[in-house]
Amino acid sequence: MESVEKTKKTGKINGKAKGYLILAVLVVAAWAVFKILTPSNFGSPANLLSYFQAGLMAATGAVGFYFVMVMGMFDFSIGANIILSAIVGCIFASKFGMGYFGLVIGSLVTGALVGLVNGFLYTKLRIPSMIVTVGTALIFESVANFVANGETQTLPDNLRWFGSMGGSIVLAAVAFFVAYILLNYTKIGTYTYAIGSNEFVAKNMGINVDKYKRIAFIISGAFFGAEAILSIGYGSSMVAVTGMSSMSRNFVPTMGCFFGLAFRKYGIPLQAIIIGEFFVNIIFYGFIALGAPTAIQDVITGLALLVIITVTTRTAKGEIVK
Repeated sequence: MESVEKTKKTGKINGKAKGYLILAVLVVAAWAVFKILTPSNFGSPANLLSYFQAGLMAATGAVGFYFVMVMGMFDFSIGANIILSAIVGCIFASKFGMGYFGLVIGSLVTGALVGLVNGFLYTKLRIPSMIVTVGTALIFESVANFVANGETQTLPDNLRWFGSMGGSIVLAAVAFFVAYILLNYTKIGTYTYAIGSNEFVAKNMGINVDKYKRIAFIISGAFFGAEAILSIGYGSSMVAVTGMSSMSRNFVPTMGCFFGLAFRKYGIPLQAIIIGEFFVNIIFYGFIALGAPTAIQDVITGLALLVIITVTTRTAKGEIVK
């Protein structure tokens, strides 16, 4: 019995090591390709730090979004959530004079409320999450415009610490720690995987599926609120948009979540999200360094997304891995 347990443990360690190795190869290969193609303006240590910081922002939201995606649901209101949360946090911080407290609380609570609305409508209307969140994205864009009163919301210079490398790392580390604890050491994480694996069986086990789907959306929303803090800190301002223009912010966090799903079989979903976002940003900034047209960038990144989705679908189907 002892030897079986030891084998299982060794297999798990080897599995994780394999996952990390694959991710490392992807990152190094992407860096090497673009470094060879454009050695003068890509891939220096300073550049890599900026790519990593950009990846951290998206990963902060993506680790929360993972709770939604692992259940087989989706969210098209990510961008609208980030914009609305950043605007509310900025108003609380500057116009209401609440400083960092207002920025953090305003953004996190707004993000969680957006998630609550999405989760409530999804479980009550009984229609696909994609359709629900397309509708709510339009609503949240309108709310953001109303709250901002059509004006660009700019964060004062003395409230931009979260836009620095140190501030980004601190907030991202807290977000990853909370996500890891929720996923691995709480009932929420256990039920999340159970529902994602087989919803029918989860119901027969007595799990309140609708309740935990709503919780997943609330968690996801709060984490996108955290990403909003990093985004407005880094960019210093936020502009409300209309006509589904906010959807441009959906892509990068979603890519990170696909990495998490694909590497779930290795037992490192959250770690894969972080490294995966770094990989995505290396490719993104690599194309910028090459001066490639936006159309070409979209084609390549779209193909990369399809490959990742294919891998994810084949490896995650029917598995219960934690």
